[in-house]
Amino acid sequence: MTNEAIQEGYPSDHFAVFSSQNSKFNYTYNKIREVKSHRVGELFSAYRDILWDDGRHKYNVSSFIGEIDEILLGERFSAFDQSTLDNLVGTLRQRGNSNATINRKMAALSKLLRKAYKMGDIHSLPEFRRQKERAGRIRFLERDEEARLFAAIKSRSEDAYRLSVFLVDSGCRLGEALGLIWNDIQEHRVSFWITKSGRSRTIPMTERVKEVIKLPPAEGRRPKGPFTKFSQAQFRAIWNEAKAEVGLGADDQVVPHILRHTCASRLVQGGIDIRRVQMWLGHQTLSMTMRYAHLATNDLDGCVTVLETPRCNGAGDRNSVSAPPAPQILKGEKPLKREKPLKREKKNEPGDEKSQPNAARRNTKSR
Repeated sequence: MTNEAIQEGYPSDHFAVFSSQNSKFNYTYNKIREVKSHRVGELFSAYRDILWDDGRHKYNVSSFIGEIDEILLGERFSAFDQSTLDNLVGTLRQRGNSNATINRKMAALSKLLRKAYKMGDIHSLPEFRRQKERAGRIRFLERDEEARLFAAIKSRSEDAYRLSVFLVDSGCRLGEALGLIWNDIQEHRVSFWITKSGRSRTIPMTERVKEVIKLPPAEGRRPKGPFTKFSQAQFRAIWNEAKAEVGLGADDQVVPHILRHTCASRLVQGGIDIRRVQMWLGHQTLSMTMRYAHLATNDLDGCVTVLETPRCNGAGDRNSVSAPPAPQILKGEKPLKREKPLKREKKNEPGDEKSQPNAARRNTKSR
């Protein structure tokens, strides 16, 4: 069979794989298809609009893939092998990337390569191993910090203040709040349809939230939603100016997402069980919500009471242990009756009359 016939896709029992200096040909179900080589940047250009929505996350993914393509020196490949992936992870770690950052970048690469594999652009995938992440400290706002920061925001923009209050009381992400429309707000509840996890959720509103979602009367056309006037960049600019004014400019953890952490921390500290907190925040897995579980110290208060209870009867007797307190009897309740001890059966001795058979005892009496 000629080379042209193979490229045109004619079936053949003689050729399972045909290779030349420039191309490789594989066939499945008696069809031969050319597998070309690609750069990571080329694959991202082909599938970025399919895999990622417009927004900040897509911007971050673009920078991740750009860095990966730069590390690979623009190498073209038709199969992404395990050694290439391991070298890539090692280079990222040498550049000072934490395990959490490496996981984010590898997640973007994995999503891109899986799409390319399904579309036939590459014919093998490596095994992506998640790096172990350390549980870092979660920063949240105290009440006085919130009051000072929100006052500074309000002095700059009333709309930014309303958005800040909504974020801290609802615990939603900034993108979820900006994407709200009026149909998402029904009576005393608000629904989030466009979420990071892809799962919608509905939560009740606090009294403060009910007030801030009301737009002041204004001339002209009503906006599509309560916060659609803002973009993320505009809100972050006002946020950064306000936090610098109140002395929090040097704290790199005081970003708009801290309002979500603050909401979660207050729910847990208020005694809300972790499952309900997960539903409120819209976490896809419980492990995400468990980051706040250590704040629920109310469940451990009883341990302190037990440890501080005196364990001795007298000041000088340290080894003696106090007797447990007698059970209390409630008013109108009858005390429990003590069970009578079982009588021990008396063993009959060989010479005892009771040990003799009944017939023998009757004979003795008749005599």
